[in-house]
Amino acid sequence: MQFPSFIAKRIRNNEAGSFSATVSRIGVASIAIGVAVGIVSFAVLIGFKETIQKKVFLFGAHINVTAFALGNMYEEGAMHIKNPVSDALKKMPEISHWQAVAHKSGILKTSDEIKGVVLKGVGKDYDWDLFKSTLVEGRLIGTKDSSSLKYGYSSEILISRKIASQLKLKSGDDVIMYSLQDPPRPRKLKISGIYDTQMEEFDDRLIIGDLALVQRLNGWGPDSIGTYEIYLKDFQQLDNVSHKLKKILPPAVYLQKVTDTFRQLFDWLILLDRNTAVFLTLILFVACFNMISILLVMIMERTPLIGLLKTLGSPNKQIRMVFLRVGLYMVRTGLLIGNVTGLAFCWLQYQFKIIPLDPVNYNMDTVPIIFDWPTFLLINVITAVVSALILMIPTLIITRIQPIKALLFKK
Repeated sequence: MQFPSFIAKRIRNNEAGSFSATVSRIGVASIAIGVAVGIVSFAVLIGFKETIQKKVFLFGAHINVTAFALGNMYEEGAMHIKNPVSDALKKMPEISHWQAVAHKSGILKTSDEIKGVVLKGVGKDYDWDLFKSTLVEGRLIGTKDSSSLKYGYSSEILISRKIASQLKLKSGDDVIMYSLQDPPRPRKLKISGIYDTQMEEFDDRLIIGDLALVQRLNGWGPDSIGTYEIYLKDFQQLDNVSHKLKKILPPAVYLQKVTDTFRQLFDWLILLDRNTAVFLTLILFVACFNMISILLVMIMERTPLIGLLKTLGSPNKQIRMVFLRVGLYMVRTGLLIGNVTGLAFCWLQYQFKIIPLDPVNYNMDTVPIIFDWPTFLLINVITAVVSALILMIPTLIITRIQPIKALLFKK
């Protein structure tokens, strides 16, 4: 065993009952709390971001390419399904999937209530994988029901739990929809299922139906659509892909990024990033300040030992290494306790949903947890490196201690 390691181990073993033992525990606790809070904070932050983004991407693709329309902000003009945009999408490797949809404003009417809605028509290319997680009752719309065989479109729709509650409807019920046009066109629709995203932007007005139904209501042919919803392989390429697409868009078509459509939500996520960074910086600062104070106290308590080691010929560098290893031991213990505590809390929240949230304010009913292991590893590395560098500062006082005065320090 090396000399600094041997002396550091003896110092740790002889701490029991001393004042430095108490402050050592405080140092370990400060590191543990900082690491645990960091792990929980990033697990929750990443969970919030991914949960919000998934819900936004349910009905708001990364990029929407839409035909211009006059007079109604919830509807589009007709766009032929085969056009320069569709040809360009096939050649862009950054794109993972795109789908054709169309929208139609209308009013759902029951015997007692009415509700303004926007019918989103989806086709066979629609990706239901993400949407399935929000389905709370019934099933997805079918394309082979009796109405589709008779009229060429499915009369089944999906409505939100909020709309179902307001209109007192359930899965399997029939409802009349009046489209907003002159003259109004009533359609008897059947509710195949009920979804719940817990996001008011969608749940308050959006219903899902067959694309062929919207085409019929708008008087379009089967080759006409309103919007291309485009999903990217890497969301970080959003601006780059948008710039490429804008160069080839026809005059009657415009492009809108999801970050513009839901600007408030994405600004809120950016604010969360900043607040978390500031919060964790303050915690790390306090932990490092505690470590400096604790190591200074230990050095002061061991001043006679330092004088004795210097008298025996130990260089300053070797003595500094002794106390640096004592400090690093506290950091290592704090990291271990902090990781166990933070990960245990995250696991409990992930499994048992201990902490609930108000869906009206947070768009989710429980605190989300994502186990991002690279981020957790980075927290540990940053804490260890910063602590090691900070611990070198108080050891500088050892170079100014004179052996004679140090040996007489407690006399």
